[in-house]
Amino acid sequence: MEIASAPPRVGLIRLAGAILLGLAVAMGPITRAEARGAPESFADLAQQISPAVVNITTSAVVETSTEDMPQLPDGSPFKDFFDQFQNPNGEPRRSEALGSGFVISEDGYIVTNNHVIEGADQIEIEFFSGDRLPAKLVGTDPKTDIALLKVESDKPLPFVNFGDSDLMRVGDWVVAMGNPLGQGFSVSAGIVSARNRALTGTYDDYLQTDAAINKGNSGGPLFNMDGQVIGVNTAILSPNGGSIGIGFSMASNVVNKVVDQLRQFGETRRGWLGVRIQDVTPDVAEAMGLAKGSKGALVTDVPDGPAKDGGILAGDVIVSFAGNEIRDVRDLTRRVADAPVGEAVKVLVLREGKSETLSVTLGRREDAEKVENTAAKKGDTAPARQELLGLTLSPVTEELAAQMNLPDGTEGLVVTKVDGTSEAFTKGLREGDLVTEAGQQKVSRIEDLKDRLTEAKDAGRKSILLLIRRDGDPRFVALSVE
Repeated sequence: MEIASAPPRVGLIRLAGAILLGLAVAMGPITRAEARGAPESFADLAQQISPAVVNITTSAVVETSTEDMPQLPDGSPFKDFFDQFQNPNGEPRRSEALGSGFVISEDGYIVTNNHVIEGADQIEIEFFSGDRLPAKLVGTDPKTDIALLKVESDKPLPFVNFGDSDLMRVGDWVVAMGNPLGQGFSVSAGIVSARNRALTGTYDDYLQTDAAINKGNSGGPLFNMDGQVIGVNTAILSPNGGSIGIGFSMASNVVNKVVDQLRQFGETRRGWLGVRIQDVTPDVAEAMGLAKGSKGALVTDVPDGPAKDGGILAGDVIVSFAGNEIRDVRDLTRRVADAPVGEAVKVLVLREGKSETLSVTLGRREDAEKVENTAAKKGDTAPARQELLGLTLSPVTEELAAQMNLPDGTEGLVVTKVDGTSEAFTKGLREGDLVTEAGQQKVSRIEDLKDRLTEAKDAGRKSILLLIRRDGDPRFVALSVE
């Protein structure tokens, strides 16, 4: 799925998908005193880890239409080829997709990407031995694109353990394994190219690697040289859908926590502080009279919730949470999410030049999001349509959802018109696109987008990142806010 703007033609690609009536290839603690040299061979490692890596086949019934299929005359040499994919009666058909995963316990728990199994009603696991077993979905976390599956086996299964992704350094050797392009079990090797990459989500912490990762590798593991999983292969940056040596694996220290919660509860339970925040940029620090190089998260609003009950005020700068220094918004968001729900934590803030320590009892983010979404739907009095950034936008309504064949519960802003002279048009946005995030935060109302634009301008940013979906495929587009 290509999710980059049209020019330049380089896309961030989630490594899963489906082709009707066909198989679509879907992607998915060590302490060292000194650097290791290049190994003579990866064969021993590959032999060690292979039994725990699996191929995943998913199947789902989908509605079909002939409107977008090519109409070929009788006698055409391509007619028979297209007829096998075309459903002349428009009846539902079953489609299949492929992905990768890995076993994390001898009793059959398997980790993969959420986008590998999303929407599937049948999931089958193929093991390195050739054995096949049906799998049940235990739980998913779309925010980190992680899913947990379970198979029942009459014998203990080979499995691998998570390693500590925080110990990985740029330049360390890594090995990826999975099912690239549907070719079956395959191993590739490379190095960690970068750390702490953020792509689309609030909780992103990706390791970037040049190990070859292609469609079909989604959900597969990225190993360190001790055979521990230090990442889950999720996406690649590519102009053509193939590997160019820029792959992204969700860090194991994020995945491990998510998997523990899915295993225990079947869902995630993240801490919730209840503040709206932005980074402390140099211009903001200067305007607030803070020291040069100040770090932290500036509180812009405190709605009803834990933070308000704990005494946090708009204008406070959160510099420490539960004893950990806070560098920026992303740092605070992740630390809060990792904290146990219902736990009282110490929050150190700067207020009018003085430090103050507050105690805040955290709520649960998932519960808060449900309340916010319900309130937004009931209280949305914003104009039905408005022009921003060269786009005429409208919140998703039942009528628009039906017209665009959007799944039930879809939220966002529908592009109903694009100014042909605008930057948005130049960067490939078109009527029918769906804006689901702005500044890496969900938007479902016009006011949400306005708030994100205001935050970007207040933070001194020159552009804002929009997450656009077209026919279900996501892509990012940065538009100027000036």
